[in-house]
Amino acid sequence: MTILTDHRGRTSTWHRPSALFAGALAVIAVGCVALLLLDQRTLLGAPVWAKPFKFAISGALYFFTWSWLVSLLPRFRRGAGIATDVALALFGGEYVLIVFQAVRGRASHFNNATPFDAALFQVMGVMVAALWVATLVLTVLLMFSRIEDRATYWAVRTGAVVSLIGAGLGALMVGPTPQQSASLKATGMSDLIGAHSVGIPDGGPGLPLLGWSTTGGDLRIPHFIGMHALQALPLLALGLGLLATRLPQLRESAVRTRLVWVGSAGYAGLVALVAWQAERGESLVHPGGATLTALALLVGAVVLGGLVAVSRPVRELAR
Repeated sequence: MTILTDHRGRTSTWHRPSALFAGALAVIAVGCVALLLLDQRTLLGAPVWAKPFKFAISGALYFFTWSWLVSLLPRFRRGAGIATDVALALFGGEYVLIVFQAVRGRASHFNNATPFDAALFQVMGVMVAALWVATLVLTVLLMFSRIEDRATYWAVRTGAVVSLIGAGLGALMVGPTPQQSASLKATGMSDLIGAHSVGIPDGGPGLPLLGWSTTGGDLRIPHFIGMHALQALPLLALGLGLLATRLPQLRESAVRTRLVWVGSAGYAGLVALVAWQAERGESLVHPGGATLTALALLVGAVVLGGLVAVSRPVRELAR
């Protein structure tokens, strides 16, 4: 642990290993950019260093945020520090294997082409499952945190819960696709078991760098959006706090707290919406009528909820 000073001049104890690890991942991400420019190899239609780059960015955000969240705990901080250390080690181990496979020009996830590749993916699967359990422990402990600003108080809790759900959505990718099941039944072998895409094979046209499919469903989208509720919802509370200096309607903590509740419900609804879209084999960039209708209803509900949150009389909100 290390003592840092926050923007209000108070001291708070951040989790030093995860902060340093987040910084290291940020540096690694820069290195991946250089490798993307120098190494022109592709894997399933994407640059071979795209996955290490994306994982480095996502991991840096994840562990920097948890470094701060652990500092909010008045109790159980030692246990939370241990859980964060475990999560850090597990993610680090998985990341090493991802980079190892990138160097070899082999798929890291779902790879069943050789016994060695299959064994590596099984090890990563165990690491991911254990990482989810460590995050569950951290999320439970976070419920005991004390934060003076009630909007932030609720934002970090709802963000952690939605993030945990988003991480769990990764499990939707690991089962064999119908084509892989048919190959396993016919020959007893499939080079890949599991997929990001739904309705189409992995490796088709995708969004630049992100790689999300533009022709079919992609389960990485709800996984990504859900996981980063951990950053998005606390940032919502921060933004509302900054706007409160200019907008009188937001100066009451109760109003900002209601808006965080609305925003959290809307964010969870967005995760559910893109998961439903992906499971139906529909591309994010080519939504059908049912998806657009659901999106319109979600946006309408969030706007209405926001208006009600601002217009209702202010009362003291229980934590």
